[in-house]
Amino acid sequence: MACTSCSSGGGCSTSKVGGCGSKGGCSSGGCTRLNVFDWLADVDMPSDFRGFDCVEIRFKGGRKEFFRNDKNLPLVTGDAVVVEAAGSGWHLGHVSLKGELVRLQMRKKKVPTDSRDIRPLLRIATPDDEERWQAVRDLESSTMFRARAVVDELRLKMKLSDVEYQADRTRAMFYYSAEDRVDFRELIRRLADEFRIRVEMRQISLRQEAGRIGGIGVCGRELCCSTWLTDFKAVSTTAARYQNLSLNPQKLAGQCGRLKCCLNYELDAYLDALKDIPQVQRPLLVATGEAFLQKTDIFRKRMWFAFRGDNNWVMLSTERVREVQELNKKGEKPDALLAARPEVEVAPAVSTLMEGELDRLDDQIKSGAKRRRKRKDRPDGAAPEAAASVPRAERPPRRERPAAPATAPAAAATPPAPAPSPSPTLAPEGPAESRGRRGAAARPLNRRGGRNRGESSNSAEAGAPRPERTPRPEGNAPRPPRAAGDSQPEGGQPRPESTRNRGRRGGQGRRGNAPGAEGGSLPSAS
Repeated sequence: MACTSCSSGGGCSTSKVGGCGSKGGCSSGGCTRLNVFDWLADVDMPSDFRGFDCVEIRFKGGRKEFFRNDKNLPLVTGDAVVVEAAGSGWHLGHVSLKGELVRLQMRKKKVPTDSRDIRPLLRIATPDDEERWQAVRDLESSTMFRARAVVDELRLKMKLSDVEYQADRTRAMFYYSAEDRVDFRELIRRLADEFRIRVEMRQISLRQEAGRIGGIGVCGRELCCSTWLTDFKAVSTTAARYQNLSLNPQKLAGQCGRLKCCLNYELDAYLDALKDIPQVQRPLLVATGEAFLQKTDIFRKRMWFAFRGDNNWVMLSTERVREVQELNKKGEKPDALLAARPEVEVAPAVSTLMEGELDRLDDQIKSGAKRRRKRKDRPDGAAPEAAASVPRAERPPRRERPAAPATAPAAAATPPAPAPSPSPTLAPEGPAESRGRRGAAARPLNRRGGRNRGESSNSAEAGAPRPERTPRPEGNAPRPPRAAGDSQPEGGQPRPESTRNRGRRGGQGRRGNAPGAEGGSLPSAS
């Protein structure tokens, strides 16, 4: 609402939502205190519609009264107007509501619209009226402090909370609160003689006093009684018990010293939820002892019980508490507070059902890496321990191969073509027995081909013709055994020293060489 007299310069009107920022303590009597919103202001009324002639005027401390606009003054919400005072003289206030909403407010507060107690509006306030009213407002603080000093001198059990001067400075209203009846006749005589005014004492409750002074509650917001609450209902500790709150007066009391009004806000919701909570008047009897109620979660429907001398609480549902109570009424005691749960078979994990489980795959990868590492750690040309421990003469004969086709003898009778001589630039110097190729060139090109096993493709006798091969016997006839000490192939040519003990990998024989035995592996029988 508009407050043309406050420091905001009328900035707390409806055009500015934030208000003047004084939290209801501006000089106009509280621009944010018990304010209202005229939601019918922008609604177009019919031309023949006669508006309601009563308006609502706001004074200091949020006090509001209804006045009749007999002169049909063009009023706007927030305008300063001069009204007739209750006894005599005039007072200045601000329009807080007008139109049809005033009729609804009067019906809510049970004020008859045709009552003779409704005083008329005199005029719209002039700048001179506002200056006189502002000068009177400046005297209120000093008057209140002086009146409190007089109260202390007279030793009266009362508390002065506020002073409100009438705009024409003919009367002052003193608001006070007291527990018992107070005889303040001497106080009135001294105040009237000192300030030369007519004194009126008005007793208010502690809640109304907090509403007039204002403040910030423990919730961080302005007090409800100073912003919107007008009906003060009785609050008892029963509301705190229903909500399972601690019965600590310091926590339940507000700034007024009474129980907080907000204890009644959620009381109805708690009462509805308590209908499904069983009443536990006595402890639950079980085989292990007596369980006492410790705590109740009303909305989640959970209750905590504990045995005497045990700090461990057991949480039960409301259904289980009813079951135990029914058993106790029948004279039975359950074995435990918690109901027995049926055993549920746990399904095996998916990883255990899969054939290629990750753990097994990891084991296979690790074992394969270990085997490859062991192979790399062996010395070049050394035979395995298992093969080295068995002499060549005691080894089992080689597995017989199937007979070659019938065309094999004819093909074997044809002498092979001589191998091409090596290039003169690549020919090694020295005898062929002492030199040999290294690496992949030293390996036989085809182990199952026409060359003998362990024979180099580029030997020293490259120009010599290859020996004729013995034809494979037909059928499955066994091959004649070979002497144990024979180290030469059937062609009669000795193999080079560098290729005798050369095997499949790393120069190691396929079957290994026995210690003390001379010669290499058996020749191929292709």
